[in-house]
Amino acid sequence: MSIKSKVFAAAATLTLIGGVGAAGATSASAATPSCGFGCVDIFNHDFGTHAHPNFVLDTLRQGEKVGQPQILFRVANFDPAEDYTFSYQGLVSDFHAAGLVGAAVNLHYGDGSVTAGHNDAAFEIQYSPYGVDSGLCTGVAATAVAGEKVTLQPCGVSAKTVWIVDSQDTVGHGYVPLINGSDTNFSQPFVLTYPGSGYPTDKPRPELYVSNLTGFQGANGFPTGTINSSQLFGADFGALAP
Repeated sequence: MSIKSKVFAAAATLTLIGGVGAAGATSASAATPSCGFGCVDIFNHDFGTHAHPNFVLDTLRQGEKVGQPQILFRVANFDPAEDYTFSYQGLVSDFHAAGLVGAAVNLHYGDGSVTAGHNDAAFEIQYSPYGVDSGLCTGVAATAVAGEKVTLQPCGVSAKTVWIVDSQDTVGHGYVPLINGSDTNFSQPFVLTYPGSGYPTDKPRPELYVSNLTGFQGANGFPTGTINSSQLFGADFGALAP
């Protein structure tokens, strides 16, 4: 995909999930210095904030292979397992045009939406240890269903590695649900979730999965405050200061 395609709507994406903005990210993030500012650090609101994310997206045991579990692990600027980049950014409509999400997804989250002006940002999260693209992205192996584990999958192949910023359900300061692009349940979409009974230091490490978005849908989406915090994620950018 072209460089223009990769950066299209980047500002919209960062605004929605990077609540601290670029200037404040370097003191809070987790990627290695080799990965640098281009790296994105995804964290769950149960365990951290933009100022102190504490635990971030991590590839279990640095395993660079299809099917490797995706977990949260303590921030460290020496751990390449925490190095991720945006493989592709844009709006849902761009992903639809590229053939990476279907017409039904575009109808609900893209420019085909019946909601005026509703065209969500979307992206792929590529595992990039030491800043080197692996071609593998955080996603699901099969069309999203409740309980499907989140693992490394080939980037740019299907909607299974696409994550949609649920802008209608943003909860203050940039914490949002992330809808998997293969979603087929549009009343309670399948979103990135951390196990409610788990903690990142548990052994075996709890694995990220997708589950139905919590809450009760009203005329304007899910009322603020009803979404389970295990389904709310934020992002910082760059390397952690030693």
